[in-house]
Amino acid sequence: MVFSSTVFLFIFLPVVYILYIICKNIIVRNIILIAASLVFYAYGEPYAVLLMIVSIIVNYFFGLGVTGKYKKPVLVISVIFNVLMLFIFKYLCFTMRLANDILPFAVPVFDIALPIGISFFTFQAMSYVIDVYRQPQLQERNILNIFLYISLFPQLIAGPIIRFEDLAEQINKRTISLDKTVEGIRRFIFGLSKKMLIANTMGRIADAAFGAEIHTLSAAAVWIGAASYMMQIYYDFSGYSDMAVGLGKMFGFDFPENFRYPFATSSMQDFWHRWNISVSTWFREYVYFPLGGNRKGKLRTNINRFIVFFLTGLWHGANLTFVAWGLIHGCFLMLENYNIMGFVKSKKPVLQFVSHIYCLLVIMFTFVIFRADSIGQALEYIARMFTGFGGNFTDSSLVYSQIFTPFGIITAIFAVIFSMPAAEKIRKLFAVRKKERLCEYLSCAVSLVLYGMCIMSLMTASYNPFIYFRF
Repeated sequence: MVFSSTVFLFIFLPVVYILYIICKNIIVRNIILIAASLVFYAYGEPYAVLLMIVSIIVNYFFGLGVTGKYKKPVLVISVIFNVLMLFIFKYLCFTMRLANDILPFAVPVFDIALPIGISFFTFQAMSYVIDVYRQPQLQERNILNIFLYISLFPQLIAGPIIRFEDLAEQINKRTISLDKTVEGIRRFIFGLSKKMLIANTMGRIADAAFGAEIHTLSAAAVWIGAASYMMQIYYDFSGYSDMAVGLGKMFGFDFPENFRYPFATSSMQDFWHRWNISVSTWFREYVYFPLGGNRKGKLRTNINRFIVFFLTGLWHGANLTFVAWGLIHGCFLMLENYNIMGFVKSKKPVLQFVSHIYCLLVIMFTFVIFRADSIGQALEYIARMFTGFGGNFTDSSLVYSQIFTPFGIITAIFAVIFSMPAAEKIRKLFAVRKKERLCEYLSCAVSLVLYGMCIMSLMTASYNPFIYFRF
């Protein structure tokens, strides 16, 4: 089940929320959320919910064991267990295919279905056990609380990845207010609008470009396709993160922000402080710092960063394109770290603008690699961006027909505007003029209009993909 579906919007969410509001006891409410989360996950993959349940139970006992006499061996076993589970279901087929390309003999390939959200709930379970090892006071003896922490449906399939210490107090004590509920509903609608109105529109354009034979596309069509995919993945994933934060507020939880206008960045290091914050924070806390962080000189720092970005790329998917995407980002961070990209730290407006354009180009080109099926296709696509001039490009019209329509053009304009902190500036402008209440009324009115548009889109359109199901 996904948030942007009729089953979720018109059946699952209303039923769960009404039951939740009727029951006042916090323990009963937690049980309702656990049951709802298991139904939510099992709706699409009944067998996979058993895997998640096993993961929760096993990691619960690991959490008990990492404070005992053999806490370090238990910690090591817990990490091996979780990594092995992730490897079997996500990377085993990829490894076998890679082995067949390298070895002189054939290796049998087992086709194992990828459970939705396994990367997210496995990382969340690992963080709990590691944090309890570091801070024994975080140990939770009520297994229902661990079930709720790991399986909570708003953040189950696409994050954000939340540390247990950030949620522990809220599990047993949280409040629901009218203001918080309204804020949550509004945030959910904005996220749904990002997904349904912008990401899906940009996705159609990107699919037309990446799905065509590259030699049949003009340079303009290829650039449009690359820019569209960059917008699609941002609005798709940040939209789901917004919906998760909004749903959390509706049920009394406060989830951390996962995106902070990443395309407004002027350095690749800053980009990673803004993009998919929960994942980058996870790798920083549980990989980068244990490797030594930046405490052992620049060379070791850059090696640690390359390891982190290799794993970050691999985390996104079992394909060399994801690994290349991660390593290239690591390379640019290294260049910035050695001050080779000197303009990145400049305070001059012209150089800041140059730095911003540099970041957008790096992000766009690396997302081409991210989107491509192979490294070869990615290189061919990027080469076409600089060579596809003149001639008869038969498939370019498919791209143009998606973007050069009134709705396509308006959507592209809004996508660019709201990828920057335009909404924040509007709120500050109202605050300066002491019109906060008017801003709230306008925000609610816009939310209702957007929700209506989303429902119409949901009822009439068959195109509604979710990129991060692949991860």
